[in-house]
Amino acid sequence: MMAFPIDRSNGPLTVLGLETSCDETAAAVVRRFADGRVEVLSSIVASQTEHHAPFGGVVPELAARAHVEIIDQIAAEALAAAQTGFEHLHGVAATAGPGLVGGVMVGLSFAKAVALARGLPLVAVNHLEGHALSARLAAEAPYPFLLLLVSGGHCQLLEVEGVGACRRLGSTIDDAAGEAFDKIAKTLGLGYPGGPALERLAAQGDASRFVLPRALLGREGYDFSFSGLKTAAARLAEAEARTDQDRADLAAAVQAAIARQLAERADRAMAAYARRHGRRLFVVAGGVAANRTVRATLEATAAARGFGFLAPPLAYCTDNAAMIALAGAERLAHGLTSELNAAARPRWPLDEAAALADPTHKPGRKGAKA
Repeated sequence: MMAFPIDRSNGPLTVLGLETSCDETAAAVVRRFADGRVEVLSSIVASQTEHHAPFGGVVPELAARAHVEIIDQIAAEALAAAQTGFEHLHGVAATAGPGLVGGVMVGLSFAKAVALARGLPLVAVNHLEGHALSARLAAEAPYPFLLLLVSGGHCQLLEVEGVGACRRLGSTIDDAAGEAFDKIAKTLGLGYPGGPALERLAAQGDASRFVLPRALLGREGYDFSFSGLKTAAARLAEAEARTDQDRADLAAAVQAAIARQLAERADRAMAAYARRHGRRLFVVAGGVAANRTVRATLEATAAARGFGFLAPPLAYCTDNAAMIALAGAERLAHGLTSELNAAARPRWPLDEAAALADPTHKPGRKGAKA
């Protein structure tokens, strides 16, 4: 990272953000004021669901190609909706990882081109840091706070102490919660995207009918595991989910089991966090935070522990560029920018020290996983 003073004499920082880490091509313009207030001037998201639905999941090559075809149009739409132009920007931010590296390269390369052509600072943003800050897009979330980041690819508890200062408390040792939602939905024949489809089906079901395993009950710490739940649900789907009501009951049981495990681990983390910090704020972010049952269960857990609860608006739970623009603006306000040779990273833990010292997965040739 580079560090240089930012001239803020002309007002707030206005940043263009770009997000292409998976199957959404997104661009947004966010304005960050000196007192920390945030204004989302525009947020445009182009979904690729129709491209990937026939395959039952995201195909990386198709995703990267779709990003290439539309990134310039989406960026132009975001600037037009914000009623601004490149000449009024203070910087450009883009997801640099983790994610599907072909897609990440598209957004990051576009941001580099803008930065070079317009003489703007570039900020290469960790996608997870974008999610970590997403609640600040619509409400005050002063540092420090306890964060549950729960999405299709990630599930971890973190202490967020400030810009770029996150300490990992626990992570999934196998599947992420969102991945479990999607794979179980596929087992139930719900198609893609699976998580929202399972939630809709679960609304018609009885969560108490099926008994599902509870992972890591005797294990200390704050880690998660969803592979056993996924396997048990697949076996029940094959053996007992013969009618529409059977499937609805199983979907409800799966949703309740995932929410329960998230709440159990979060409750343990809140108890420890409260002993160390005076400020008690629990933030939930990521795509799974859009699930109403999960959100309500976690909110009740936080209330029981005396914690304030904050989650992003539904539009900012799933992948979007407003959170990337905000993370870029936060870093820009501290004079932190990136070189134009910043690399796209398929793996990029928020707490790299913890990931290297105590990896939940064996590091591969491209580095430690989150």
